[in-house]
Amino acid sequence: MKSISPLFSVSTAKSPVFNFAPISHRLSSIKFAAPPQRNSPATKPSSKSANTLSATPTLDPITTAASTAASTPAKKVLVPIGFGTEEMEAVILADVLRRAGAEVTVASVEQQLEIEASGGTRLVADAFISACSAETFDLVALPGGMPGSARLRDCEILQKITSRQAEEKRLYGAICAAPAVTLLPWGLLKRKQTTCHPAFIDKIPSFRMVKTSTQVSGELTTSRGPGTSFEFAICLVEQLFGEPVAREIGELLLMNPADDDPKRQEFNEVGWSLDHTPQVLIPIANGSEEIEVVTLIDILRRAKVNVVVASVEKSAQVLASNGTKIVADKLISAISDSIYDLIILPGGTAGAERLHKSKILKKLLKEQESAGRIFGAICSSPAVLQKQGLIKDKKATAHPAVLDKLKDGVDDAQVVIDGKLITSQGLATATQFALAIVSKLFGHARARSVAEGIVYQYPRS
Repeated sequence: MKSISPLFSVSTAKSPVFNFAPISHRLSSIKFAAPPQRNSPATKPSSKSANTLSATPTLDPITTAASTAASTPAKKVLVPIGFGTEEMEAVILADVLRRAGAEVTVASVEQQLEIEASGGTRLVADAFISACSAETFDLVALPGGMPGSARLRDCEILQKITSRQAEEKRLYGAICAAPAVTLLPWGLLKRKQTTCHPAFIDKIPSFRMVKTSTQVSGELTTSRGPGTSFEFAICLVEQLFGEPVAREIGELLLMNPADDDPKRQEFNEVGWSLDHTPQVLIPIANGSEEIEVVTLIDILRRAKVNVVVASVEKSAQVLASNGTKIVADKLISAISDSIYDLIILPGGTAGAERLHKSKILKKLLKEQESAGRIFGAICSSPAVLQKQGLIKDKKATAHPAVLDKLKDGVDDAQVVIDGKLITSQGLATATQFALAIVSKLFGHARARSVAEGIVYQYPRS
């Protein structure tokens, strides 16, 4: 998997339905920065029909486009999942489209709503696919992953829904393995230029295959993998809601154009290498930011880190900030006496506050700092570490909306490392954050290998 496409290089084939400039032309000229700070809670997506199948998201006031949802008509989107679905792709798709105001239904093609994704994350769907068979969707978007793509392929109900979508000239898309493993056997790539994960390129007829990171061909949009999920989702947002909405969502996600290299700053450099498999704790709560939670879990597990996800709630299942249901491995009470090499707090305004209120987590973090072990936070959670007195005299960064709460905040870096503390701005920077952790634990070569696997552009040195 040596071929890595540049981020945000979207190609479009001529289409009788859509005639818009490639999204890369716009993104390359935009400096995606912090969203405007809001003093009031975000407006929820516009009115839902009585028979909607979508989850009701608990939208985060820091990271949700309030004006978008209020000014655009409701669009219905189906994101099907099955055992082995790639969690980053499924969650980023649902999250980004919900931020734009879409009514997203995450539907299970299995006989149960809870599925274990390809990297071990347990997700709970909003509905069974059978409940969606009579629905009309503005977009059907298939995440990849294996064997998830094969599970989608073998679902007759989903095949009928997607085939009808194509026949009636409505939008449909697929990412990673799904174009080759799912859409190709269904006959839905005919006369379409297509891209997919490099590992599945040989399955697509060579005269139809392109190596761009995201490809629009008529009603079909395809993309390469977890590392191109944000670009894929933003491209779909543009087709559903228009360029101004796509631009606003890109800014909210803290996305960077391809010519703006991710910035990482390190102070008081020390080694993180261990003589054993790293043990990492990721605590989660209702309102945690799902993009950050899932990206951290997925990338760290790809790097062969032992990750434990612990809920600080009374239930293992939590409802994340934009409606994704995630099931933790354990309750925080079950690991109160455990020792971890690294503890990382995901963000999300409400989630960070609930993490801060957990007495057990507060004890674990205090012990982590006292013992000189590694800890960190992303998005709004560095403010939690600040409140608990754990980043005194250390450099850190955070989501721009809460950066002023840090005593020594760094505002021009996506990832900041100071000794054994690591922090990040959040959202779209979560991938860079997770890879920085991998690099510190195992070295640059391991981080680059993981990046290649998810088709993410990563520095050579």
